[in-house]
Amino acid sequence: MLYLPGNSPNMLLRGHLFRPDGLIIDLEDSVSAGEKDAARVLVRDVLRRGDFGECEVTVRINGVGTDCWRDDIAAVVPCGISGIRAPKTETPRMVKDMDEYLSSVESKSGMSVGGIEIFCLLETALGVWNAYDIATSSPRVTAIIPGGEDLAADLRTSRGNEGTELEWIRRMIVVAARAAGVDALDTVFPNISDDDGLRREAGFVKQLGFDGKSVIHPNQIPIIHEIYAPTESEVERAERILAAAREASERGLGVAALDGRMIDAPVIRRAEFTLQRAGRARESDERRVKSCR
Repeated sequence: MLYLPGNSPNMLLRGHLFRPDGLIIDLEDSVSAGEKDAARVLVRDVLRRGDFGECEVTVRINGVGTDCWRDDIAAVVPCGISGIRAPKTETPRMVKDMDEYLSSVESKSGMSVGGIEIFCLLETALGVWNAYDIATSSPRVTAIIPGGEDLAADLRTSRGNEGTELEWIRRMIVVAARAAGVDALDTVFPNISDDDGLRREAGFVKQLGFDGKSVIHPNQIPIIHEIYAPTESEVERAERILAAAREASERGLGVAALDGRMIDAPVIRRAEFTLQRAGRARESDERRVKSCR
């Protein structure tokens, strides 16, 4: 998911050409206080006229508690976006306030009420502590996401190359997300010139269970795709697991086995997810090939 500054017409119009899975149009940190109104108008116009291919499009609004968030929602929601990213989400009440206002805007715009999703950025210690309650505070909540620089500042530390300061928080976010039935999406890797560092971090968060990762530069996109795409051996094993499970079911056996190991429901779910992710990776590769013809 590629962040695009909301005050950059060139990036807003070209971001999808780099083939991210999603675009995050930013009205918050990348836009100075004096440019908020102009950026909101620009983003609204680009959303109305823009072609974003097959990318999911979300907008990071300004946080609840600022003077801008309602204006942001009113401007962008009627333009056909998938959802909003809510920065510095700290309590369920903040989510419910957004939910209520989103419903009002959807209704006034003739849209189906409840269709706009909320992606909650947990950028303070309080937000992280309330992760599960936030994730279950509204049916609109689709994902929870740990903060990076803002969260490190709130913790009175700084971002390190190894990500030690966020390790426990990332683990907690994954557990809260799984318990709530929403996605866990990771924060950005800030050093755009350190490809090896990005690979290490992306591999680590994938192993923790994160469903994806945000990026701040197009060059980071292929690395994330590379890390998250299942290997041929992983795909082959997943196919063998599902085949063994089907055979056991057809024979009326209560338990399946493969290579001397029992195959239970969690193993089957992981195999299904591996093949699902492999299918998405193949579709992404096909789109990239077509775009080069």
